[in-house]
Amino acid sequence: ILHRAVQIFDERREEIIGWIIRESGSTRIKAQIEWGAARSITLESASFPARVHGRILPSNVPGKENRVYREPLGVVGVISPWNFPLHLTQRSVAPALALGNAVVIKPASDTPVTGGLLAARIFEEAGVPAGVISVLVGSGAEIGDAFVEHPVPKFISFTGSTPVGANIGRIASGGKHLKHVALELGGNSPFVVLADADLEQAVAAAVMGKFLHQGQICMAINRIIVEDALYDRFVERYAERVKALKVGDPSEPDTVVGPIINRKQLDTLLSKVARAREEGARPVVEGDVRGQLLPPHVFADVTAEMEITREEIFGPLVGIQRARDEAHALALANDSEFGLSSAVFTADLERGARFARRIKAGMTHVNDIPVNDEAHAPFGGEKNSGLGRFNGEWAIEEFTTDHWISVQMTPRKYPF
Repeated sequence: ILHRAVQIFDERREEIIGWIIRESGSTRIKAQIEWGAARSITLESASFPARVHGRILPSNVPGKENRVYREPLGVVGVISPWNFPLHLTQRSVAPALALGNAVVIKPASDTPVTGGLLAARIFEEAGVPAGVISVLVGSGAEIGDAFVEHPVPKFISFTGSTPVGANIGRIASGGKHLKHVALELGGNSPFVVLADADLEQAVAAAVMGKFLHQGQICMAINRIIVEDALYDRFVERYAERVKALKVGDPSEPDTVVGPIINRKQLDTLLSKVARAREEGARPVVEGDVRGQLLPPHVFADVTAEMEITREEIFGPLVGIQRARDEAHALALANDSEFGLSSAVFTADLERGARFARRIKAGMTHVNDIPVNDEAHAPFGGEKNSGLGRFNGEWAIEEFTTDHWISVQMTPRKYPF
């Protein structure tokens, strides 16, 4: 069934990409990336049944054999977001099905098709029996708590904001029905450029890592931190590159920055722009709003106390901080309640690896953007960026449970 689902991804590629563009405002570039990511996790999940292993353990009790079986959880509840709706739904649905679970999907209200109905239809066409996948469409504010509290789902996989994720964690651990959770939450990704970095490559990465999907990605660059010796040149070159980005119709192949998902999100971003100005950040790239199109905004001379640095942005807005040296850059990178993804640029790869090990995050990429996701590599955050890991063998751990069965082969002697 999983292999057939991959075939459907290939056969219906343009239809799927079209839906992602229309419903979530994705540019074609981003929609193609999302299609590929959703396909990859489906293909990876097809290998999971052959990778589930039981264990035989020794016993301190004479004549006893200990067997450990890995079993499905039962029903998995998936609450998916609007920014990468198909992929971030498929990231839970495909492993859950591969490992023997049923699934109930609660997509974001902005993306009910690409975040729920599309995945269900793909698996329906692939041969999943009726009733194994269900989709529950509605406002999270109205049905979210009831979804988590319901006795049927034994596991809740949530991707979204930290406040909502924290509430889900409280309900799942403090309600009538205790259940497992996997929470992929907010981020505040630092992008560190050390003085010996290749300037052009760092600038190119910072453009892609910030403005893919209008910056509406949990891993997107939130803070650019540049060592003092390279700071002024980086700011100048970055501003030049950002000003050249095309803002407009997401269906046009050369559009880089498309519309913000909804008016509420746009208003939030506009308030962040105003706040950055009030706090003294220096604008180096600006633009006027057209409908729900918010052009890139870049601020220099940003400090660690500013709102633009402290909070997740989730839009085409970024601040650039100046670091005195490598140690200061590391301190700035770790100065956040979040710890999802991160990146560091340097000409010295071993220096980069050492720096990466000291960043408090679930993922760090040397000489690349923080927006990375591979179906076989562990995806997840530290601190207030979440609990648990997705992808590969880590997904097998999350979407199954262990059952210890002991078999007493010979009569056991009891003390009374």
